[in-house]
Amino acid sequence: MSSDAEFEQDRIFKALSHRRRRELLDRLRDGPQTTGALCAAFADMDRCTVMLHLRVLADAGLVVSRRQGRERWNYLNALPIRHIHDRWISEYASPAVELLVRLDAAPGDARAAAGRA
Repeated sequence: MSSDAEFEQDRIFKALSHRRRRELLDRLRDGPQTTGALCAAFADMDRCTVMLHLRVLADAGLVVSRRQGRERWNYLNALPIRHIHDRWISEYASPAVELLVRLDAAPGDARAAAGRA
């Protein structure tokens, strides 16, 4: 893997590491929202903090913003999350799931063999 790709993954992991940024992504999963609407939804944070979190998410490619008149609309871009899933989660989860399936099947096989004896 190239160092550029590793750097991009580091930015995605950093962006996902903060609970409030994940909460922003959860809100955007339901559909695009204006920055003002996101600030209102996170009233416990000041506007500058919400915008800082949105900038980190945008730098990681997780949020895309478009200006429409005086409003800035924020959209979820789930593709980087999919790349993380494909590279890290599915690659490591498949062997674990296969092992669990084998372990789950093993006691049943032993009971069936004992019943035939």
